Order: sequence, then structure tokens, then C-alpha cells
Amino acid sequence: MWPGIFNPILYGKRLFQQFVVDTYIKIESSRLDFIRNNQQELRADLYQGLIDSLHAGESRANAIGKRTVLSTTFIGGPRDIRRRYMDAMALVRKYGQPDIFLTMTCNPNWDEIKSELFPGQTAQDRPDLVTRIFRAKLEELKRKLMDKDILGKVRSYVYVVEFQKRGLPHAHFLLIMKRKYKLTCPEQYDRLISAEFPDKKKYPELYKMVVKHMMHGPCGPLNPNCPCTKGRTSCKNYYPRA
Repeated sequence: MWPGIFNPILYGKRLFQQFVVDTYIKIESSRLDFIRNNQQELRADLYQGLIDSLHAGESRANAIGKRTVLSTTFIGGPRDIRRRYMDAMALVRKYGQPDIFLTMTCNPNWDEIKSELFPGQTAQDRPDLVTRIFRAKLEELKRKLMDKDILGKVRSYVYVVEFQKRGLPHAHFLLIMKRKYKLTCPEQYDRLISAEFPDKKKYPELYKMVVKHMMHGPCGPLNPNCPCTKGRTSCKNYYPRA
């Protein structure tokens, strides 16, 4: 967005979301049209569609029809998914099993998002803003993992970005560490993973973040407007617990 220029699309809220989806559908349709109209350039004749149909037990000529082959460049297609799977398995075969499973989720309360929202907007009203900031932070996480070695030296990695039901982008990493940095005993895992409150006096900022983001509540009678309590008399997740 150019500063000082009013763009009505960015104020559309759910209509903006619909606009983004419709625009991507147009792009995907254009890609499919290109693939359909350029089967010879894609060398689709090498895939032996007729022979495959006969081997599958289809004997009626009118039921076989003309086959359109999706190339590996079509994102989300079966060949693309298989290629990505085979690439990941090749890494495991060469470098060994993954050592660390890492998850990163977009936080709609990030200052970078909240500071750019227009008055009255929430993060879900600006999917363009959310995805761009998530992408920037994802690249920074990759830099810290691969270049700064914050978890140790990474030998190989794969990751996938998905969208949660609430629309927030979400990344899953699999890290294969170099031999010296592999986790082989409980003590090494304890140094990396913690399920306890950080020391409040020694790490006040970390303690504040864990309490804010990693704890459920307050809810129930203490906070009737909490999403898990709205329209109920108690928490749907049965908090607080003993």
C-alpha cells in the first residue's frame, strides 16, 4: 500500500477476504488453462494415459476420453505433492531422521500488525498484512536457525506453511541436526524444551510471555466474554482445573 493513498479494498473486511480468494482462483484457472492448452510442450504423451486406463480395467473407449496431465509446476497437484514428498524422503535417507519438530504460528497481537491496522479493524480484516508480516518473521526465524545456530548447527530441514481454521498462517519445521548437535539423552532435551514457568526474577520478560500466551484463561465466571465461555455458564474446556 502506498502511504497517503486511499484504497477502498483494504477497508472491505470480509469482502476483502472474498476478493483475495476470487483473485487467486483466477490465477489458478489461468495456470490450468495454460497446462491444458500446452500439453505437447509439457510432453504429456509420455505419461501413457491410454495404457494406464486399460491396466485399470477400463475397456470402453468412450469412457477413457482425453487426458490432461498436470505438471509438477502446478502447486497442490498430485505430481507436485509427490515430488515434495520424495524430496523430503531423500533428505531423510541421506542425513537421517529429523531431530526437532518446530512450530511457528502467526500472532494477531504482534505490534507490527496492530500498528498498521486502520481504526476499527482487526487482524482478520487484513489478510494481506498478516501474511506479509508472518512471512518476514518466518524468514527471520529461518536465519536464526540456519545462520545463527540458535538450536545448534542444522544439517538439513524441510518446512510447510498452512492456514489454521481462524485464518492465521502456521509453519511446521523438521530439522535434521549435525551429528555433534543431535539430541540423544533426556538432559539434552531438558536444555532445549521446558514445560515450566521461567524464573520470574531472573527472566521477567520471558515469564510475562509464557503467562500471556501459554496459559488458558481467565475464563468462566471470572471472564464471561472469553471465547471458551461465551454463551455458557462455564468453560467448554473445563477450566480451571485442580
